[in-house]
Amino acid sequence: CSRSAPKGRPPAGRRQAYHGAVDGRSRAAELFQEAYEAQMRGDLREAVRLYERSLAEHPTAEAHTFLGWAWPFLGDLDRAIACCKRAIEVDPSFGNPYNDIGVYLIERGELDAAIPWLQQAKVAPRYAAPQFPRFNLGRVYLAREMLSAALREFEEALAVQPGYPPAIHAIAAIKRRLN
Repeated sequence: CSRSAPKGRPPAGRRQAYHGAVDGRSRAAELFQEAYEAQMRGDLREAVRLYERSLAEHPTAEAHTFLGWAWPFLGDLDRAIACCKRAIEVDPSFGNPYNDIGVYLIERGELDAAIPWLQQAKVAPRYAAPQFPRFNLGRVYLAREMLSAALREFEEALAVQPGYPPAIHAIAAIKRRLN
């Protein structure tokens, strides 16, 4: 007769693997924080190294996305996009990588290619900054002289983030052009 482990604990034979996974997640989180701090102080090579170590410990959509965020500053948009695509594979509900791919495509001048990525970011269930894809989509429409569509996106950005200065300025600029 076998006994099951208490609720919330893995069976005895799996405890070591379970604790290793928890330790890996903790270490990954520590390395991610160190990487972010390195990135914020401008030490991009160190940030990349630390994000990669974090991902080796425990892959997360956040670490892939932030690693991707470092690459454009090092001149590599292809790598940035690849990292964001890996982030989406890890967690398709995380909105940041969709927006970031859209931004990288805008930087390349690939406006039409950016649109579906930004639209996907707008509907992502997990996104702490929902004004960004709306604002970036507005930028695309503005660049294509689609003023009504751009205005709509900038107004949506302002609706989800009241007082968002870039949206306020963009709306005012479009209204000046329309009057």
